[in-house]
Amino acid sequence: MKTPTRVFDFLYYQRDMTPQSVCLAHKQNGSWKKYSTQDVLDIVAKLGLGLIKLGVEPGDKVAIISSNRPEWNFVDQACAEIGAVSVPMYPTITADDFKYIFEHAGVKVIFASSSELISKAQLASQDLSIEHLYSFDDVEGAANWKQILSLDPEGDLHVMAQRKAAIVPNDLFTIIYTSGTTGRPKGVMLSHENVVSNALAVKSALKDLLDAGSKALSFLPLCHILERTASFFYFYSGISVYYAESMDTIGENLKEVRPQMFTTVPRLLEKIYDKIISKGYELSWAKRKLFFWAVDLGLQFEPFTDQGLWYNLQLTLARKLVFSKWKEALGNDLSYILVGAAALQPRLARVFWAAEIPVCEGYGLTETSPGIAFNVPYEGGVKVGSVGKVLDRIEVKIAEDGEILCKGPNVMLGYYRSPEQTADVMVEGWFHTGDIGVLEDGFLRITDRKKEMFKTSGGKYIAPQQMENRFKESPYIEQIMILGEGQKFPSALIVPNKEALEEWSKSQNIIDTNPEILYRHPKVLELYQAEINRFNEDFGNWEQVKRFEIVESVWGIDTGELTPTLKLKRRVIRDKFANLIERIYGLSS
Repeated sequence: MKTPTRVFDFLYYQRDMTPQSVCLAHKQNGSWKKYSTQDVLDIVAKLGLGLIKLGVEPGDKVAIISSNRPEWNFVDQACAEIGAVSVPMYPTITADDFKYIFEHAGVKVIFASSSELISKAQLASQDLSIEHLYSFDDVEGAANWKQILSLDPEGDLHVMAQRKAAIVPNDLFTIIYTSGTTGRPKGVMLSHENVVSNALAVKSALKDLLDAGSKALSFLPLCHILERTASFFYFYSGISVYYAESMDTIGENLKEVRPQMFTTVPRLLEKIYDKIISKGYELSWAKRKLFFWAVDLGLQFEPFTDQGLWYNLQLTLARKLVFSKWKEALGNDLSYILVGAAALQPRLARVFWAAEIPVCEGYGLTETSPGIAFNVPYEGGVKVGSVGKVLDRIEVKIAEDGEILCKGPNVMLGYYRSPEQTADVMVEGWFHTGDIGVLEDGFLRITDRKKEMFKTSGGKYIAPQQMENRFKESPYIEQIMILGEGQKFPSALIVPNKEALEEWSKSQNIIDTNPEILYRHPKVLELYQAEINRFNEDFGNWEQVKRFEIVESVWGIDTGELTPTLKLKRRVIRDKFANLIERIYGLSS
């Protein structure tokens, strides 16, 4: 079969080249429900015919609001085959954002997974002319998606074939509304070619690392373009996709599935690492010494580099006594973890590589489908601290001001109904990423977001992301935001790592662990000042954090401080903690 050119071709390619008994799987009533490649295609055919019977025409918009599950793929594939445009949405955004997207995109049909999301979608669409709303779960009073399967039981598959034949690679496939750290989301228009070219580029970069029949665990939201494009790579490669039950069950699901690959974001990897480290603190004195000896050794690791006989001997011992348990906790069979969406702390990459868990950072945006550059687990293919080498058929250059510019078949068609915003980022064929970076020996390194850099009152530029990433290497800092635009000096809001701080507090005979009291304790403030001082040494005098305030509650998606991709909503945080910021700079005036 010829190489896919439209996104729905990937599953047919799998059927013809590497048919899988498990194409998609998810947990249902405690056991894995599995769909073969042919099962998926049969369901998609019935669903496509049913949608046509409903009156869904080429170009009509279909919203999908759901956690990861096979039904998500069924709808996405069916929409692609009949020429409808899928509009995936984060389940965690507000009803107000739902309404904005429904209206802006002109959504005709909505699929939502649960009772809660059905209610939210009903609320958001009550004043709009949404024609159909279906639930994936059995929800009282709501139409179930399975009803569509029987709308046209004797349907002519030639109709589907005609719809598919009419679709060309440059046709609009999906509109993805970016989560955004400020303002209303923008609708990124991606064509079939955009996504197909990127999935093929990933396959080319990874070569034959993963054989047909390998397994992937999926837990990043499918509405996130990283996970969605990864899905098409999985289909093309003959890799079985298992959907984690929830973010809370990832550890358990990893042990059950024993995947060879998954994609993730740095925040989740940080949590895995912090959990491992917290277990280390609970060990007996001798075992704790051994554990942290291995961790310290791992933090010095360089992939595919001979670090000398003595280091290699120690690492072999550390892998046997300590790191083998880390591998086992992650399923024991991982060949590749792709980390994207935000900057990865280099120390995490090093220590996981030392544990024979290949953690590779990649880079891209929704507007680039998403991949621009990836590290890959081969000699010469990975450089810790970089986001890897530029993928096939993609060009990258660095503008005079340091901004990364990108050109290639992966670059979006534009922003939906926003020609002005499109013109702002597309200049003479080059997409302006908004990220600052450098190319070093063929590897791309990101230094900051252009819009997030700011000047102090002294006219000095501050790159907050780079600083935040460094400060988060402290075991006692869970989250941090660097401040100081227009001020005399940089400062920080810090969310403590509660578990690590409580463990430290025991060693200091601090009894009360109530955050309101603990976070104001003189010894705790001294600890954080010492951590700030330690990492300040890495920065110029004008960049160094001079004051900080401790925030009691962890920042999250539900509480509004993080985007669905776990990036800081800086404006929201500044507004929410204005009193603390005033305390910082009020003291200096």
